Amino acid sequence: MMVRLRYLWERLRTSYWLVPSLMLLAAAVLAWLALYADKRIGGDALDGLGWALVVSSEGATAVMSTIAGSMVTIAGVVFSITLVALSLASGQFGPRMLRNFIRDRVNQVALGAFLATFLYGLLVLSAIRHDPLDAFVPRIAVALGVVLAVASVVTLVVYIHHVAVTIQADTLIEIIYRDLHSLMDSLYPQRLDADDDEDPGNAVASDRPHGFDEPPARILADCHAYVQAVDRAGLVALAAGHDLVIRLRRRPGQYVLSGSLLMSVWPQRRVDDELAARLRRSMVFGAQRTATQDIEFALDQLVEIASRALSPGINDPFTAITCVDRLGSALSLLAGRRMPAVWHRDDEGIARLCDSPVSFDKAIDAAFDPIRQYARGNAPVTIRMMEMLEELAPLCRRAGDRQALSRHAEMLLRSAVSALPEPTDVADVRSRYRQFAASLATPHLVSPDDAG
Repeated sequence: MMVRLRYLWERLRTSYWLVPSLMLLAAAVLAWLALYADKRIGGDALDGLGWALVVSSEGATAVMSTIAGSMVTIAGVVFSITLVALSLASGQFGPRMLRNFIRDRVNQVALGAFLATFLYGLLVLSAIRHDPLDAFVPRIAVALGVVLAVASVVTLVVYIHHVAVTIQADTLIEIIYRDLHSLMDSLYPQRLDADDDEDPGNAVASDRPHGFDEPPARILADCHAYVQAVDRAGLVALAAGHDLVIRLRRRPGQYVLSGSLLMSVWPQRRVDDELAARLRRSMVFGAQRTATQDIEFALDQLVEIASRALSPGINDPFTAITCVDRLGSALSLLAGRRMPAVWHRDDEGIARLCDSPVSFDKAIDAAFDPIRQYARGNAPVTIRMMEMLEELAPLCRRAGDRQALSRHAEMLLRSAVSALPEPTDVADVRSRYRQFAASLATPHLVSPDDAG
C-alpha cells in the first residue's frame, strides 16, 4: 500500500495542475471569508488604519476589474514563458527533463498565483451591488485584492528570474543530482561501517526453504509497460500468509511485454488464479519510467544530458564534464552504502522474497558506459572520466566495487588508445590511468557518508 501511495504522490507532484488547483480553491475560500468579514465587520475598520481605498461601488468595481483583467493577461504570459522554457529544455536536454520543469514548485505557484488572484477578483466583483437602496461595497475584500495583486507582481519578477536560472545546464544538473541523492537515501539507507570491506547484503542466503528447486508457478505480465514500483513488503506478507517463496524476475525501470515473466513462486500447487492476480498487483506498471524506485532512471537523466552535450550538433564537452562530476558524486555515495538484502524475510526470519537490487557495478555501468561510448574521440571528457575513477578508487571498500572501477578504467584506456588521434592526448590518458592504478592500491579512505 505504501508503495502505491508513494507512486501516487510522485504522479501528483510531477503534475502541473495540482498546485494551481489548490490555489484556486484557496482563492475562492479567501474571497468568501473576505466578503463575510465585510458583511459582519464592515469596511470602517480600514479607516482606523488610515487606508481607505474605495468608498463607492463604482470605485470598487474599477479596482477589481483592473486586477482581474491584468491577472488573466499575465497568466497567459506566464503560460507562454513556461511553454518556451519547456521547448528549450526538451531540445537541449532531452524530453525526459520536462518532468523536472513541470514539477517545479515556482512554476506551479506562479501560474496558480495569477489564476487565483483572477478568480478572487471575479468573485469579489460579482458581490458588489450598485443599487442605491441596497449598495454593498466590500472594502475589506477590495483591499485584500490589492494586496494579492501586489504579491502577484512580485511573483512575476521571481518567476522570470527563476526560469532564467533553471534553464541553465548547471542548475538543471544540480536539481537532478539532489533528486538522485534523495533517492539513494531512500533505497540505500544503511551506511557501511568504517572497517567493512565486504557487504553481506549482496550475499545469497544459504537457508533456502524446502521446495525451492521444484518447478515454480510463473506469474506473467498482462500488459506492455514499464515496471514503476514493486511492493516488496506486500509480497513478503503474501508469501508468509500462503507459505510461499518468491523470486522477482523484474525490477523497477525494466520494460515488460505481455506474457513476460514477472516472478517465480514456489510451491506451484499453492498458487491459484486469485493469488496470481494479487501477486501481479504488487507491481505498479506505467507508460514511462519514474524515479520512485528506479535509481538507474535518475542516473540516466544525467547521462542523457551528457550524451546530448557530446552530440555533433551541440558539442558542449563542459556540460558533459559537469554530468561526469555529479555522477561521480552519486557513485561515491553509493560506494559507502550497504546494498539492500537479496533475501527479504518475514517476522519469523524465514526467507520469503528473493530480489536483485541495483548494485554498484550495475550503477557504474549505467552511468559511465553510454558516456564513454559517446565521448569516444573526445579527449577532455575521456580524461575527466579517468580522473573521476581515480577519485572514486580509494572510496570503494568492497572488492566487487573496486573490480568494477578497474574494468571501466581499462575500457576507457582502450577506447582512448583506439580513438584519440593525438598521441599527446593518449599519453595524458595513460598517465591518468597509472594514477588511477596507484589510487586503487592505496588504503581505503573515509567515504562521504562517514565524513558527514
